[in-house]
Amino acid sequence: MNGSLSVTVDLEDWYHIPSVCSSPFSVYRSVDEFFKNWHGKYDYLSEPTKRVLDILDEFNVNATFFVVADTVEHYPGLVESIVDRGHELACHGLSHACKIDPETKKQLMSVEEFEQRTLAAKKMLEKISGEKLIGYRAPNALVSGWMIDSLERMGFKYDSSVSVNSFYNKTDSALSTVSSYPYYPAQNELEVGNDRDFIEFPWAYCQHGLRFPASGGPMLRFLGSSFILDGLMQSLKRGHTIFYFHPLDISCARFPSLGNKRPFYWCIKGKLIEQRIRNILSKLSDVEKIPLRDYPGVTCI
Repeated sequence: MNGSLSVTVDLEDWYHIPSVCSSPFSVYRSVDEFFKNWHGKYDYLSEPTKRVLDILDEFNVNATFFVVADTVEHYPGLVESIVDRGHELACHGLSHACKIDPETKKQLMSVEEFEQRTLAAKKMLEKISGEKLIGYRAPNALVSGWMIDSLERMGFKYDSSVSVNSFYNKTDSALSTVSSYPYYPAQNELEVGNDRDFIEFPWAYCQHGLRFPASGGPMLRFLGSSFILDGLMQSLKRGHTIFYFHPLDISCARFPSLGNKRPFYWCIKGKLIEQRIRNILSKLSDVEKIPLRDYPGVTCI
């Protein structure tokens, strides 16, 4: 295997997913509306996040956490604990709102609103990290070329949202020139372009005739660790690649039964998924693991 691996963690809670908040088909139009109407327990994030930090310590992994910035307000001390353990903070949006429509890929907010909200998130997270925030991951991995151009203008140095596979495309580009290793995206799209001050880190995939998404997340929950390991090892032969998961993936709590269109989204999680993550990290113990900020070329662009 020729590549290195970045272990990345998406820090979001159960109500951030599009079936509950901030998508064209969600129950609530925004997280603010959710908190105005929800009177039950909302914090299912803190406990599994603490366990994730312990797992990363156990395997001596320095990870990149893509953080939904409003967690700073609703979970005092949680994001600070990630920084205290030496991990990189990166931005996962202000409140995990979709920026493009999942079906049509048309803009759901203006460039000006996107930049205003993302800069607010960036500043909130920089206040905690004490250093410049340079990484972004689009909520729900719904990303577009115009967003990349905006991120570059705002001082970000990389994005990690693109998943190349044969089953779905959450971008507005064909991705015909994209693989599973880092590249410079072309202006106003996500195909491979010329050198620029911005890098895209696409996710791992498994090639068996068709390309299967194999970077983690829902695929880890529904398809298992052997499949993910196969995709990660294939992708490592191509170059640097990405493994990701959510603290919620290992939560043993029962989440509130609220949400539209995705009734089985969290039907597999808990100790089983924790064991799968441990298995992957154990099997890849000899692979170099770096936070995305330490990838050669990121800090010097």
